[in-house]
Amino acid sequence: MKKILLALTALVGLVFTLGSEGAFKSSLFDGELFSDKEEIEMVYVQWDTEIASTHVIASVLEEAGYQVKMTSADVPVMWASLASGDVDGMVAAWLPQTHGSYYDEFGDQMEDLGPNLRGAKIGLVVPSYMSVSSIADLSSEASSTITAIEPGTGVVMATERAFDAYPNLEQWQMETASTGAMTTALGQAIDRDEEIVVTGWSPHWKFQSYDLKYLEDPEGVFGGEETINTMVRHGLKEDHPRAYQILDRFEWEMEDMESVMLDIADGTDPGQAADKWIEANRDKVDSWLAE
Repeated sequence: MKKILLALTALVGLVFTLGSEGAFKSSLFDGELFSDKEEIEMVYVQWDTEIASTHVIASVLEEAGYQVKMTSADVPVMWASLASGDVDGMVAAWLPQTHGSYYDEFGDQMEDLGPNLRGAKIGLVVPSYMSVSSIADLSSEASSTITAIEPGTGVVMATERAFDAYPNLEQWQMETASTGAMTTALGQAIDRDEEIVVTGWSPHWKFQSYDLKYLEDPEGVFGGEETINTMVRHGLKEDHPRAYQILDRFEWEMEDMESVMLDIADGTDPGQAADKWIEANRDKVDSWLAE
């Protein structure tokens, strides 16, 4: 009988808890199942740059009262999902070169809010202690191998074009893996003073951690300066005007992004790294949030 009474008491307590002011924040529902916040879904590619920028803008949108879902995807899926309207936006469009083919295919199916970062660059990168200075001067360095990131990315596709543009690369090969594997290989080679050629891009924390240089690209295969643009789905302005305004205002500098990236690379949780940068750059963030 005592067990029955205890069970009934627990059930009544649960009913009253669900009817209380803090019901939606109970551990049972974790504050999400019945949230009345507007949801914004941001898609991003698992590059260090986009991990940093997406977590920063997600934290800012959450500060504005939104519930933000972050979804990682490969580059083609990122573009296709935004074009179809399945997600709301991204701050990860490298233009005009790196994601140029995807922009040509999907650009008219979304809205371009313009650059959130200027001065981006891609190319082949080596440690500064290597004597080579141009792609055209490569011969047999690093066992005639370029250490690259994920297949299908813009810098990898540009490197594939470089094999055709530079006759001296005829006997070279490219090993694709992940961004993490590339940076690990780079760090190990530098620790041993070994030769290595990697696919690189700026901004990236590796330029703060190591003494590196881009190889000159006389054929222009990797293009010139790029921007990273914010893209949103059609209709976002009407559906979520405040979020649209914040995304439209989002713009920062190379050193801003690299500081967040470096914290993450050093082991800080991406969300905590984003919050740390936001607190240190309150005036800039407040300008994005101003109504």
